[in-house]
Amino acid sequence: MSKIKVLPQSLRDKIAAGEVIERPASVVKELIENSIDAESTTILIEVLYGGKRLIRVSDNGIGMDKEDALLCFERYATSKILNEEDLFNIKTMGFRGEALSSIAAVAKIKLTTASKGSNQGVLIEIHGGEIKTIKDLSSIGTTVEVKDIFYNMPARRKFLRTDSTELLHIIDTVSEEALSHHEIGFTLSSDNHETLSIPPSSCSRERIMQLYGSEFLDSLTEINIKTKEMSLNSFITKGEYFRNSKSHQFIFINRRPVRDFLITHAVYKAYEGILPSKKHPVFFLFFNINPQYIDLNVHPTKHEVRFKDKEYVYHFVYSSIRESLTKYKHPISFTSSMPSAISENVEFEYEPSFSFIYLGDTFIALTDKGGLTLLDQHAAHERILYEKFLRGLDINSNRLLFPKQVRLSHKEYITILENRIILKDFGIDVEDFGYDTLLIRSFPHFLTNADISGILSDIASIILNGELTKEGFKKTVAAKIACHHSIRGSIKLSPEEINHLLSDLSNCKNPDTCPHGRPTKISFSLEDVKRMFKKR
Repeated sequence: MSKIKVLPQSLRDKIAAGEVIERPASVVKELIENSIDAESTTILIEVLYGGKRLIRVSDNGIGMDKEDALLCFERYATSKILNEEDLFNIKTMGFRGEALSSIAAVAKIKLTTASKGSNQGVLIEIHGGEIKTIKDLSSIGTTVEVKDIFYNMPARRKFLRTDSTELLHIIDTVSEEALSHHEIGFTLSSDNHETLSIPPSSCSRERIMQLYGSEFLDSLTEINIKTKEMSLNSFITKGEYFRNSKSHQFIFINRRPVRDFLITHAVYKAYEGILPSKKHPVFFLFFNINPQYIDLNVHPTKHEVRFKDKEYVYHFVYSSIRESLTKYKHPISFTSSMPSAISENVEFEYEPSFSFIYLGDTFIALTDKGGLTLLDQHAAHERILYEKFLRGLDINSNRLLFPKQVRLSHKEYITILENRIILKDFGIDVEDFGYDTLLIRSFPHFLTNADISGILSDIASIILNGELTKEGFKKTVAAKIACHHSIRGSIKLSPEEINHLLSDLSNCKNPDTCPHGRPTKISFSLEDVKRMFKKR
């Protein structure tokens, strides 16, 4: 007797749905992209309990007549492609005809729609793939309600996270779609409270400012490059506004948010020699590529793309960004004359009589009769601030006469507000100002000129990543704040300031490395120097 069985249709539909619908945010993404393809100018998203109880997406697009409304729930039913050639000329957000059929297989769905200009619409209800209601009614635009996701797949439903976590994923999804479609207005409401309100904008620059604020936008430089095959409108970190996490990195190809290791690697390669260790650039990359040069039909979620000529794309990204970065900072070149062996245990005792010279970037050469010491002033200052912070020194808060306003992404804004009591341990006092903006009432005096927005963004990333003990959390936050405020290569210290830095470093418990484990100094004894000159 045969052991191979053909699975029943209902189970096949659930398996197929699992490839498209991972969590409530997946539903939101698919429905928003349907609304975009329907030429909508305003899209309203409403959710309850992180989207687990209800997701409702309404738009003012062209809608559908009754016949199309019934067909749209069939698998592989689409108006976007007709033949195999169309797969390599995709110009819409959706094309596979899987979204609504997948959602209907794992939830209770209600569609209300009417063709634009028509007085007659239709309502269709489907539960777990089974049609429950079909009736005529008047309607404008399209509204899709999705209730009780995975109600018929209890094992899958158990994998959903808390309501707040699922909501954060939805916020990310709406923000991504808003970034790639700046001309559309988006509103997101959660549990009957408005969470995001993003009006239509004129360009990507304005949309980034709407979502993250003008201070964040000022830390980026815009690049526009165009060739016959593709164009790139990008916003990347300029100067020294690097982050400690990858939370603000976006790639859009033909207005579709994607994840692509090739492009990301090209960006990091462009920052080679400029990007500090364990730091990350912010980037928003908006590509417009001839559809015939890419394959979007790689995965049901459409988060991946395959390039016809990946080497060309890599070089295009690398050269475009690298050329722009050289306008702000030039990488330091080192000769090949570094010794093969470096003394690791040379005693370093600071004396005010030390003479020094700047080598460039953050490096200083210090000399005395005992040999040569190369100091990284940034790493040294990180270590000093880090230890002071952990010991409770130098964190007396300055109460601001005029509170500072800081705009964050909505996800970061919510996270900081929910953990503001923790921040008081670090001398940072924040209040809610509304509209993704925080009021900074006080912060440690040594952060007066620091990037407060970047610090709070990095702290939010630590909290969102979780999995740290209280002590580990304190050390991680202390290290990140120290890194934000420590001396950069563009700053040249006076002799008195260098003397003070060296004195503070010699008083540290662990003066040899920064909080991230990089050396603060490398020393060469007189014997090392003699060996380098072949006198030993």
